[in-house]
Amino acid sequence: MREQNTKFRVAAVQAAPVFLNRDDTVLKACRFIEEAARNDARLVAFPEVYIPGYPYWVRYMDPFKAQKYTKELIKQAVRIPSEATEALCQAAHKAKIYVVIGLNERDPHSSGTIYNTNLLIDPEGQIMGRHRKLVPTYAEKLVWAPGDGLGLRVYETELGKLGTLICGENGNLLARFLLIAEGEQLHIASYPSIPVKDPGGYNLGKDIEIRAAAHALEGKLFNVVSSGIIDSSIVDAVGVTEEIRTILKSGDNCHTAVYGPKGVPISGPLEPGHEGIIYADVNLEDIIIPKLRHDIATSNYNRFDVMSLRLQRRPLQAVHSEEEEEQKLASLLQELKDSVQRLRSLLEQGSIKEAQATIEELKQALERS
Repeated sequence: MREQNTKFRVAAVQAAPVFLNRDDTVLKACRFIEEAARNDARLVAFPEVYIPGYPYWVRYMDPFKAQKYTKELIKQAVRIPSEATEALCQAAHKAKIYVVIGLNERDPHSSGTIYNTNLLIDPEGQIMGRHRKLVPTYAEKLVWAPGDGLGLRVYETELGKLGTLICGENGNLLARFLLIAEGEQLHIASYPSIPVKDPGGYNLGKDIEIRAAAHALEGKLFNVVSSGIIDSSIVDAVGVTEEIRTILKSGDNCHTAVYGPKGVPISGPLEPGHEGIIYADVNLEDIIIPKLRHDIATSNYNRFDVMSLRLQRRPLQAVHSEEEEEQKLASLLQELKDSVQRLRSLLEQGSIKEAQATIEELKQALERS
């Protein structure tokens, strides 16, 4: 288990991408990572699908006429791993900071399928995991495929137990409860910006505010909320009619802030449309007293003999090879055997910290199984 810090600083980015340009958006993200680290942040969160942007055309155009935009988005999407993820990992390693960044992820086996994904990177520059949005919202289904439960989990980090959800998932009670039940202490919520005059007819900024406060209060945790903005490059690219341009230029409906375990902001919100970073100083000990009162993750304030949640983490895939499954099982068994032997040796040597790290490796291997 990693040695945990109880006091640290977090950062939330509110920014536009270099629209539909993967490489330049990665470079811009790396600059934000460096800036956050210079200001002593230990974690930095980015907006939904920051790389290389949100597909606004699905909201305002005929889907067949908009295919050229979707094609370009797929071409500019990110494979995991790739040169793009390596650049982000190197930036995280150089800055010694945790990074949670939204991106359009290309399916490794398909030329035409992408996912709405949050990528998690640790300060050593290693990919911790990725979470694919379980269900794209409304018109988004024209662009993104649904995700799976593989990345729906909390991660043990030096900053406590870290989890993330994307946009409307932050209103999904089952997904939120799962993270809370796994002991989530630090939540990352990522969103786009929607124009003020969007014909969808709802106030996204207010929705984010309500969801963020609710999750922080109900989970007794810190909630880092990052939203995008709409800049002139997005207007120029998507505003092919005067009506669409008018919508896109009507102002940003978004919300970037950090919430504490009492459900109130401890930093922000940033002014909608303003590009920048907000910071908040977190003390995980602030969670203790609220958890004493209402801890829905345990029998302190729940009844799992009455109601419970079932989880399926097996990744979605078209082909399941028995041979590959057997090879994976053999590899896993060998990994577990090696870890147990290493743990026994470390305990005999009295190397407690190294033994704790090995226990954490064992837990991760068992989760992968």
